[in-house]
Amino acid sequence: MFNEWIDRGEELAAQFRSAEPFPHLIIDNFLDVETAEKLLAEFPSPEAMPKSRDYVFGDKHELSSVAEQGPTSKAFYDALMSDQFKQFISTLTGKDLFVDPAFHGGGFHQSGDGGFLDTHVDFNMHPLHSNWLRTLNVLFYVNKDWKPEYDGRLLVKTSPDGDPVAIEPLFNRGLIMVTDDRTYHGFKKMSLPPGVTRKSIATYAYELVPEGSTVARTTGWSPEAAGPLKRMFARHYDTAVKVKTKIFGSATAQNR
Repeated sequence: MFNEWIDRGEELAAQFRSAEPFPHLIIDNFLDVETAEKLLAEFPSPEAMPKSRDYVFGDKHELSSVAEQGPTSKAFYDALMSDQFKQFISTLTGKDLFVDPAFHGGGFHQSGDGGFLDTHVDFNMHPLHSNWLRTLNVLFYVNKDWKPEYDGRLLVKTSPDGDPVAIEPLFNRGLIMVTDDRTYHGFKKMSLPPGVTRKSIATYAYELVPEGSTVARTTGWSPEAAGPLKRMFARHYDTAVKVKTKIFGSATAQNR
């Protein structure tokens, strides 16, 4: 399943921690090729995936039930849940981390022609566990024969107006990145031919923190080239989501 990088945690930790603009690690050949191909074959169609709840800030589909999509997807899920992967990400960060077994907010992500994801920082506390602090994003790209003109690069930076580092969403590429209140990321609106979509599988790693030690925040949006109404919505998004969650509960885990 995982290639030889999984046994090089100590060596890769220095590369991870020194990466700019914030700690991250790009891993090409994340899986053996046969497994990556089978995972692509099991990737659900956009029509089988609910629309993301990113509202005006993104255009993509999400489905968190990775383990239910086929035998290779189940094996991939099990690998991310394994002690071996837990040891690797804990070695990278120097923290005792674990992957959310329910993939809340994660799972299969897919965007077609016109798809985009505005610049943002992620929510920090797990929607169902108030002592789980989100510490890492783990992304796996499943885009066969991806062409430069498709773009879809993940742009990462430490401020909304900072200079980004661009990471191409290439087939069988993994990305492990810190997530906190300064790890801005997103991708610009794409122009894709019929039948081509930007595919990834996302999961999030957490650390346990004392109850009440961290103020919870939702996703913080900083859309570029947005009109005044969208910018105003972005400024008040956190408050709006907290009110909605208090009344209706969290919707983060419902795209299964």
